[in-house]
Amino acid sequence: MRRVVWLSGKFSYGDATAVLDEESEVSISKSTVWQLTQRWGERIGEVIVGEEAEIKAQARAWSTPGGELPEGKMGVAIDGAMLNIIGEGWKEFKVACVFEVEDEMRRNAETGDYAEFGHAVKLSYVGSLVPAAQFGWPVWTEAHRRGWQQTREQQVLGDGAPWIWNLRDEHFPESEMLVDWYHATEHLGTAKTYLYPEATAAASRWYNALELALFQGHADQVARELSRAAQRPELSAETVEALRKEAQYFKNNQRRMQYQDLRDQGWPLGSGMVESAAKQFKHRFTGPGMRWSRKGAGHLFLVRAAVMTSKARFDSLWQRALSSAP
Repeated sequence: MRRVVWLSGKFSYGDATAVLDEESEVSISKSTVWQLTQRWGERIGEVIVGEEAEIKAQARAWSTPGGELPEGKMGVAIDGAMLNIIGEGWKEFKVACVFEVEDEMRRNAETGDYAEFGHAVKLSYVGSLVPAAQFGWPVWTEAHRRGWQQTREQQVLGDGAPWIWNLRDEHFPESEMLVDWYHATEHLGTAKTYLYPEATAAASRWYNALELALFQGHADQVARELSRAAQRPELSAETVEALRKEAQYFKNNQRRMQYQDLRDQGWPLGSGMVESAAKQFKHRFTGPGMRWSRKGAGHLFLVRAAVMTSKARFDSLWQRALSSAP
Protein backbone atom coordinates (compact mmCIF):
# COMPACT_ATOMS: atom_id res chain seq x y z
CA MET A 1 0.00 0.00 0.00
CA ARG A 2 2.80 2.43 0.85
CA ARG A 3 4.27 2.15 -2.63
CA VAL A 4 0.87 2.75 -4.23
CA VAL A 5 0.23 5.91 -2.21
CA TRP A 6 3.75 7.25 -2.72
CA LEU A 7 3.52 6.77 -6.48
CA SER A 8 0.12 8.48 -6.60
CA GLY A 9 1.68 11.52 -4.92
CA LYS A 10 4.33 11.61 -7.61
CA PHE A 11 2.42 10.65 -10.75
CA SER A 12 -1.12 10.68 -12.09
CA TYR A 13 -3.25 7.73 -11.02
CA GLY A 14 -2.95 6.25 -14.51
CA ASP A 15 0.84 6.60 -14.58
CA ALA A 16 1.06 5.16 -11.06
CA THR A 17 -0.81 2.02 -12.18
CA ALA A 18 1.58 1.69 -15.16
CA VAL A 19 4.65 1.93 -12.91
CA LEU A 20 3.21 -0.63 -10.50
CA ASP A 21 2.37 -2.98 -13.36
CA GLU A 22 5.91 -2.70 -14.72
CA GLU A 23 7.56 -3.12 -11.32
CA SER A 24 5.49 -5.97 -9.93
CA GLU A 25 3.80 -7.44 -13.01
CA VAL A 26 0.60 -7.36 -10.97
CA SER A 27 -2.14 -5.19 -12.42
CA ILE A 28 -3.96 -2.74 -10.19
CA SER A 29 -6.79 -0.57 -11.41
CA LYS A 30 -6.69 3.20 -11.48
CA SER A 31 -9.78 3.32 -9.28
CA THR A 32 -8.05 1.16 -6.66
CA VAL A 33 -5.06 3.50 -6.64
CA TRP A 34 -7.44 6.43 -6.19
CA GLN A 35 -9.28 4.71 -3.33
CA LEU A 36 -6.08 3.84 -1.49
CA THR A 37 -4.71 7.35 -1.92
CA GLN A 38 -7.90 8.90 -0.60
CA ARG A 39 -8.04 6.55 2.39
CA TRP A 40 -4.41 7.04 3.37
CA GLY A 41 -4.34 10.70 2.47
CA GLU A 42 -7.14 11.20 4.98
CA ARG A 43 -5.18 9.31 7.64
CA ILE A 44 -2.03 11.31 6.91
CA GLY A 45 -4.18 14.43 7.33
CA GLU A 46 -5.23 13.19 10.77
CA VAL A 47 -1.56 12.72 11.70
CA ILE A 48 -0.76 16.28 10.59
CA VAL A 49 -3.71 17.64 12.62
CA GLY A 50 -2.25 15.77 15.58
CA GLU A 51 1.15 17.34 14.93
CA GLU A 52 -0.44 20.79 14.99
CA ALA A 53 -2.09 20.06 18.34
CA GLU A 54 1.19 18.74 19.77
CA ILE A 55 3.20 21.75 18.60
CA LYS A 56 0.57 24.20 19.87
CA ALA A 57 0.72 22.49 23.27
CA GLN A 58 4.51 22.74 23.25
CA ALA A 59 4.29 26.41 22.25
CA ARG A 60 2.32 27.20 25.39
CA ALA A 61 5.29 25.95 27.41
CA TRP A 62 7.97 27.76 25.40
CA SER A 63 9.88 30.49 27.17
CA THR A 64 12.72 32.74 26.14
CA PRO A 65 15.90 30.71 26.60
CA GLY A 66 18.80 32.07 28.59
CA GLY A 67 21.60 33.51 26.46
CA GLU A 68 21.52 33.89 22.70
CA LEU A 69 19.76 31.57 20.30
CA PRO A 70 22.06 29.46 18.13
CA GLU A 71 23.17 30.84 14.78
CA GLY A 72 20.81 30.05 11.98
CA LYS A 73 18.25 31.42 9.56
CA MET A 74 14.93 29.97 8.45
CA GLY A 75 12.38 31.25 6.01
CA VAL A 76 8.90 30.69 4.65
CA ALA A 77 7.95 31.52 1.06
CA ILE A 78 4.24 31.65 0.16
CA ASP A 79 2.37 31.75 -3.14
CA GLY A 80 -0.87 30.70 -4.85
CA ALA A 81 -1.76 28.81 -8.03
CA MET A 82 -4.88 27.46 -9.73
CA LEU A 83 -6.56 24.09 -10.23
CA ASN A 84 -9.92 22.99 -11.61
CA ILE A 85 -12.60 22.09 -9.05
CA ILE A 86 -15.67 20.17 -10.20
CA GLY A 87 -18.70 22.47 -10.23
CA GLU A 88 -16.63 25.54 -9.35
CA GLY A 89 -14.09 26.00 -12.14
CA TRP A 90 -10.56 27.24 -11.60
CA LYS A 91 -9.82 28.04 -7.96
CA GLU A 92 -6.69 29.17 -6.15
CA PHE A 93 -4.79 26.79 -3.93
CA LYS A 94 -2.13 27.95 -1.48
CA VAL A 95 1.48 26.80 -1.38
CA ALA A 96 4.22 27.38 1.18
CA CYS A 97 7.84 26.36 1.26
CA VAL A 98 9.78 26.20 4.54
CA PHE A 99 13.56 26.38 4.21
CA GLU A 100 16.85 26.99 5.94
CA VAL A 101 19.30 29.59 4.66
CA GLU A 102 22.95 28.97 3.93
CA ASP A 103 25.59 31.21 2.35
CA GLU A 104 26.60 30.37 -1.20
CA MET A 105 29.45 31.86 -3.22
CA ARG A 106 28.07 33.29 -6.45
CA ARG A 107 29.17 35.74 -9.09
CA ASN A 108 27.54 39.16 -8.84
CA ALA A 109 25.96 39.79 -12.24
CA GLU A 110 26.43 43.54 -11.88
CA THR A 111 30.06 43.73 -10.70
CA GLY A 112 31.48 40.42 -11.84
CA ASP A 113 32.88 39.80 -8.35
CA TYR A 114 32.20 36.70 -6.30
CA ALA A 115 30.39 37.16 -3.01
CA GLU A 116 28.27 35.25 -0.50
CA PHE A 117 24.53 35.19 -1.15
CA GLY A 118 21.76 33.68 0.94
CA HIS A 119 20.54 30.40 -0.51
CA ALA A 120 17.46 28.34 0.45
CA VAL A 121 18.22 24.72 1.38
CA LYS A 122 16.43 21.74 3.01
CA LEU A 123 13.01 22.62 1.61
CA SER A 124 9.70 21.24 2.84
CA TYR A 125 6.23 21.97 1.52
CA VAL A 126 2.62 22.68 2.41
CA GLY A 127 -0.22 22.84 -0.08
CA SER A 128 -3.94 23.30 0.51
CA LEU A 129 -7.26 24.45 -0.93
CA VAL A 130 -8.33 26.08 2.34
CA PRO A 131 -9.08 29.82 2.41
CA ALA A 132 -6.15 32.15 3.03
CA ALA A 133 -7.23 32.83 6.63
CA GLN A 134 -7.01 29.10 7.42
CA PHE A 135 -3.72 28.45 5.65
CA GLY A 136 -1.60 30.07 8.33
CA TRP A 137 -1.80 27.27 10.88
CA PRO A 138 -0.60 24.47 8.57
CA VAL A 139 2.34 26.68 7.54
CA TRP A 140 3.06 27.60 11.17
CA THR A 141 2.97 23.92 12.11
CA GLU A 142 5.43 22.93 9.40
CA ALA A 143 7.80 25.80 10.27
CA HIS A 144 7.79 24.91 13.99
CA ARG A 145 8.09 21.21 13.26
CA ARG A 146 11.31 22.23 11.53
CA GLY A 147 12.55 24.23 14.55
CA TRP A 148 11.49 27.78 13.66
CA GLN A 149 11.37 28.91 17.29
CA GLN A 150 14.97 27.81 17.85
CA THR A 151 16.54 29.92 15.11
CA ARG A 152 17.83 33.42 15.66
CA GLU A 153 16.56 34.96 12.42
CA GLN A 154 13.48 34.34 10.24
CA GLN A 155 12.10 35.61 6.96
CA VAL A 156 8.79 35.51 5.07
CA LEU A 157 8.94 35.89 1.27
CA GLY A 158 6.03 36.47 -1.10
CA ASP A 159 4.60 38.63 -3.81
CA GLY A 160 2.44 41.67 -3.09
CA ALA A 161 -0.75 39.71 -2.29
CA PRO A 162 -2.27 41.10 0.95
CA TRP A 163 -3.31 37.66 2.22
CA ILE A 164 0.35 36.59 2.40
CA TRP A 165 1.29 39.54 4.59
CA ASN A 166 -1.80 39.10 6.76
CA LEU A 167 -0.66 35.51 7.34
CA ARG A 168 2.85 36.72 8.18
CA ASP A 169 1.55 39.32 10.64
CA GLU A 170 -0.60 36.76 12.44
CA HIS A 171 1.74 33.77 12.56
CA PHE A 172 5.30 35.07 12.03
CA PRO A 173 5.21 38.65 13.32
CA GLU A 174 8.90 38.85 14.29
CA SER A 175 10.19 37.75 10.88
CA GLU A 176 11.84 39.84 8.23
CA MET A 177 9.50 40.27 5.28
CA LEU A 178 10.34 40.77 1.64
CA VAL A 179 8.43 41.08 -1.59
CA ASP A 180 10.16 38.84 -4.09
CA TRP A 181 12.63 40.91 -6.15
CA TYR A 182 11.49 39.45 -9.46
CA HIS A 183 7.85 40.30 -8.83
CA ALA A 184 8.86 43.84 -7.91
CA THR A 185 10.94 44.34 -11.05
CA GLU A 186 8.14 42.81 -13.11
CA HIS A 187 5.82 45.56 -11.86
CA LEU A 188 8.45 48.17 -12.69
CA GLY A 189 8.79 46.65 -16.16
CA THR A 190 5.03 46.87 -16.65
CA ALA A 191 5.17 50.59 -15.84
CA LYS A 192 8.03 51.05 -18.31
CA THR A 193 6.03 49.36 -21.06
CA TYR A 194 3.16 51.80 -20.54
CA LEU A 195 5.43 54.85 -20.49
CA TYR A 196 7.81 53.71 -23.21
CA PRO A 197 6.08 51.33 -25.64
CA GLU A 198 9.21 51.36 -27.79
CA ALA A 199 12.53 49.97 -26.54
CA THR A 200 14.64 53.14 -26.54
CA ALA A 201 17.75 54.32 -24.74
CA ALA A 202 15.57 56.72 -22.75
CA ALA A 203 13.38 53.81 -21.62
CA SER A 204 16.43 51.85 -20.46
CA ARG A 205 17.86 54.82 -18.57
CA TRP A 206 14.52 55.43 -16.87
CA TYR A 207 14.14 51.79 -15.89
CA ASN A 208 17.73 51.31 -14.72
CA ALA A 209 17.62 54.40 -12.49
CA LEU A 210 14.41 53.27 -10.77
CA GLU A 211 15.56 49.65 -10.50
CA LEU A 212 18.69 50.85 -8.65
CA ALA A 213 16.59 53.03 -6.34
CA LEU A 214 14.30 50.07 -5.69
CA PHE A 215 17.20 47.76 -4.87
CA GLN A 216 18.62 50.34 -2.46
CA GLY A 217 15.35 50.36 -0.53
CA HIS A 218 13.71 53.46 -1.99
CA ALA A 219 10.39 52.04 -3.14
CA ASP A 220 8.80 55.31 -2.01
CA GLN A 221 10.91 57.13 -4.60
CA VAL A 222 9.71 54.71 -7.27
CA ALA A 223 6.09 55.30 -6.22
CA ARG A 224 6.53 59.08 -6.41
CA GLU A 225 8.13 58.89 -9.86
CA LEU A 226 5.28 56.74 -11.18
CA SER A 227 2.70 59.09 -9.68
CA ARG A 228 4.41 62.08 -11.33
CA ALA A 229 4.61 60.25 -14.64
CA ALA A 230 0.87 59.53 -14.46
CA GLN A 231 0.23 63.31 -14.56
CA ARG A 232 1.62 63.76 -18.07
CA PRO A 233 -1.19 65.28 -20.15
CA GLU A 234 -0.41 63.29 -23.30
CA LEU A 235 -1.06 59.92 -21.64
CA SER A 236 -4.20 57.88 -22.27
CA ALA A 237 -6.65 57.16 -19.47
CA GLU A 238 -5.60 53.49 -19.56
CA THR A 239 -1.93 54.38 -19.07
CA VAL A 240 -2.69 56.83 -16.28
CA GLU A 241 -4.72 54.20 -14.43
CA ALA A 242 -1.99 51.57 -14.90
CA LEU A 243 0.76 53.89 -13.63
CA ARG A 244 -1.27 54.87 -10.59
CA LYS A 245 -1.90 51.19 -9.83
CA GLU A 246 1.81 50.40 -10.03
CA ALA A 247 2.67 53.45 -7.89
CA GLN A 248 0.27 52.18 -5.21
CA TYR A 249 1.89 48.75 -5.36
CA PHE A 250 5.29 50.19 -4.48
CA LYS A 251 3.85 52.54 -1.87
CA ASN A 252 1.95 49.73 -0.13
CA ASN A 253 4.98 47.42 -0.07
CA GLN A 254 7.75 49.90 0.71
CA ARG A 255 8.61 48.36 4.09
CA ARG A 256 8.85 44.95 2.43
CA MET A 257 11.31 46.10 -0.25
CA GLN A 258 14.61 46.57 1.60
CA TYR A 259 16.56 44.49 -0.90
CA GLN A 260 20.12 45.67 -0.41
CA ASP A 261 19.88 45.52 3.37
CA LEU A 262 18.47 42.00 3.40
CA ARG A 263 20.92 40.73 0.80
CA ASP A 264 23.76 42.12 2.89
CA GLN A 265 22.30 40.26 5.87
CA GLY A 266 22.46 36.99 3.93
CA TRP A 267 18.81 36.56 2.95
CA PRO A 268 17.60 35.29 -0.44
CA LEU A 269 15.74 37.94 -2.43
CA GLY A 270 13.75 35.70 -4.76
CA SER A 271 10.86 33.35 -4.08
CA GLY A 272 11.82 30.93 -6.83
CA MET A 273 11.67 28.06 -4.35
CA VAL A 274 7.91 28.46 -3.81
CA GLU A 275 7.22 29.24 -7.47
CA SER A 276 8.93 25.95 -8.27
CA ALA A 277 6.80 24.28 -5.60
CA ALA A 278 3.62 25.69 -7.15
CA LYS A 279 4.69 24.27 -10.53
CA GLN A 280 5.33 20.88 -8.96
CA PHE A 281 1.86 20.85 -7.40
CA LYS A 282 0.32 22.00 -10.70
CA HIS A 283 2.15 19.25 -12.56
CA ARG A 284 0.27 16.72 -10.42
CA PHE A 285 -3.09 18.50 -10.34
CA THR A 286 -3.51 20.22 -13.71
CA GLY A 287 -2.75 17.57 -16.29
CA PRO A 288 -4.97 17.20 -19.39
CA GLY A 289 -8.61 16.79 -18.38
CA MET A 290 -7.91 16.78 -14.63
CA ARG A 291 -10.69 18.07 -12.36
CA TRP A 292 -11.02 17.49 -8.65
CA SER A 293 -13.51 17.43 -5.84
CA ARG A 294 -12.38 19.57 -2.92
CA LYS A 295 -12.19 16.52 -0.67
CA GLY A 296 -10.26 14.47 -3.21
CA ALA A 297 -7.79 17.25 -3.91
CA GLY A 298 -7.38 17.93 -0.20
CA HIS A 299 -6.27 14.38 0.56
CA LEU A 300 -3.90 14.28 -2.40
CA PHE A 301 -2.34 17.63 -1.46
CA LEU A 302 -1.13 16.07 1.79
CA VAL A 303 0.41 13.11 0.00
CA ARG A 304 1.96 15.28 -2.71
CA ALA A 305 3.53 17.67 -0.17
CA ALA A 306 5.06 14.78 1.79
CA VAL A 307 6.45 13.17 -1.37
CA MET A 308 7.90 16.49 -2.54
CA THR A 309 9.49 17.12 0.87
CA SER A 310 11.47 13.91 1.26
CA LYS A 311 11.25 10.16 1.55
CA ALA A 312 11.95 10.52 5.29
CA ARG A 313 8.98 12.87 5.76
CA PHE A 314 6.63 10.62 3.79
CA ASP A 315 7.79 7.52 5.68
CA SER A 316 7.36 9.23 9.05
CA LEU A 317 3.79 10.27 8.24
CA TRP A 318 3.06 6.85 6.78
CA GLN A 319 4.26 4.99 9.87
CA ARG A 320 2.25 7.22 12.18
CA ALA A 321 -0.84 6.82 9.99
CA LEU A 322 -0.30 3.06 9.87
CA SER A 323 0.06 2.76 13.64
CA SER A 324 -3.14 4.69 14.23
CA ALA A 325 -5.20 2.83 11.61
CA PRO A 326 -8.09 0.74 12.95
